Amino acid sequence: MKFLIDNVFLVATALISGAMLLMPMINRQRAGALVGTLQATRLINDGAVVLDVRDANEYSGGHLNGSRNIPVAELERRVAELPAGKPLVVLCEGGNRAARAAAALRKAGRSDVYCLEGGLAGWKQAGLPVVK
Repeated sequence: MKFLIDNVFLVATALISGAMLLMPMINRQRAGALVGTLQATRLINDGAVVLDVRDANEYSGGHLNGSRNIPVAELERRVAELPAGKPLVVLCEGGNRAARAAAALRKAGRSDVYCLEGGLAGWKQAGLPVVK
């Protein structure tokens, strides 16, 4: 106990760093099914809807061809705009907002939701096209 009191900053640092290490795992579980660029391309070719949950300014800077833009902050009230019966491939810049969006979509009753692993950054890194 004396050690903990004497080294409160060391203990706090250890707890915070441990929590930061767990966050990607928690986000991954929240995201549900993750798909890579190859699986996403197959889903898109089979009729999946691409949902880009970035802000409008980010979206106008470059996005997947044919994607729909509904910012994650507006998703709950605009979920009815998404076609039923078609899988959704959700993406943002890096994956965090897409995980939140996927969780909200599942809460709204959608089960066919996939998050693009690595987000738009991963898509670009794979050398796949974006449009402006």
